[in-house]
Amino acid sequence: MTTRRRSTALIGDDNTVVSGGRTVTWRTLHKLPQLPSPAAVLVDNGADALAAVRHHAVHGTELLVATTSRVDLSLREELAASGFAIVIAKGDEHSVEPAKLKRVEESGRAWLLTSGSTGRPTRIGHTLESLTTVTNRQKPRTWLLPYSPGTYAWWQVVTISLTQADQGLVVIEPSELETWPLVAAEHGVTAASGTPTFWRQTIYRDAEALAKVPLEQITLGGEPVDQTILDRLRDIFPQARISWIYASSEVGASIVVHDGFAGFPKAWLGREPDDERPVLSVDGDELVITSPHHGAGLDGAVRTGDRVEFAGDRVLITGRLDTDEINVGGSKVSAGVVRNVLMAHPGVAWARVFARKAPLVGRMVAAEVVANHDLGPITDEDLVQWCSHRLPDYGVPRRIKFLAEIPQKETLKSDV
Repeated sequence: MTTRRRSTALIGDDNTVVSGGRTVTWRTLHKLPQLPSPAAVLVDNGADALAAVRHHAVHGTELLVATTSRVDLSLREELAASGFAIVIAKGDEHSVEPAKLKRVEESGRAWLLTSGSTGRPTRIGHTLESLTTVTNRQKPRTWLLPYSPGTYAWWQVVTISLTQADQGLVVIEPSELETWPLVAAEHGVTAASGTPTFWRQTIYRDAEALAKVPLEQITLGGEPVDQTILDRLRDIFPQARISWIYASSEVGASIVVHDGFAGFPKAWLGREPDDERPVLSVDGDELVITSPHHGAGLDGAVRTGDRVEFAGDRVLITGRLDTDEINVGGSKVSAGVVRNVLMAHPGVAWARVFARKAPLVGRMVAAEVVANHDLGPITDEDLVQWCSHRLPDYGVPRRIKFLAEIPQKETLKSDV
């Protein structure tokens, strides 16, 4: 018989939660009936996801929470074969498909699915304690929650509200993403976390509406963070604290930078560890992290798969190792560096850089771009000339395609 335990004190139980047009508190969220454990709870809205988390915090149920769109039938079968009951949550109603394997539950375990950016999603084990990385007392805030339920970034915002007093939540559903600044302004959102793509898309759609949100804390993460997006947010919110975070399901929240600059100080490499601070190092071009916030079984040095470059006294994270380096006839260039040059152009709202097959040199640099039409039309010739003054010849994009909209996946990321 497994002993259930309450995972953490629900200090935030009286915090306000706005979801689907309803204002409740954590305490008055609709309650799920006693769940089987382990349970994979699949949801279509934020309120059901939060109800599952509170159930986990109270009862210690071994839990995986995700949107139904992220868990296809094949993955659902895989979860059932691994001992998870599949729970389809819809408000006060739910359906349960029993697990196909009986096993002993891991009470208090919370499972996350990786983003799948490098392949099929895999499970990373955490606890509510390891997911709660903000432990210092916070000033009262109302947080925007735009992330897909069950992702690491989603858990980071959720645990702040669940474990801290005076930390309200305003949940943004996918149907509200285009107009979230209106919702945020209505409910007095003062803190918001999103990917660089999320912030770029918001500025591209309606910078005036964004400026009306009373933001005091702005956080970016989930993708490489460039100086241009930090500067654009600073222009709109000159008084806000702007931070970027390097975090993943594997190593947790490992790098937090508040100084307004892309990258992190080179002096942080090899610092002595403590209970909260990870050890950062670079092996070749790869970022390596030993983190106190790691997922289950991932203690010790973890190779992140992310590529870094040194720029003066800063360490820049440019992209994934397997896609960031482009070899043009034996000369190597970082796709992330080229992307940052393109996005520094005032007429560019977003860019993606990648390799394309080419005669003679094997590969050439290509790009997709979304133009900022508020500043007038730009052409591919304009961008080639811009890059030619800032990059070596082999790093200049030779094929540029203009897109009508900034592409964004359910995780709020784009393929950069």
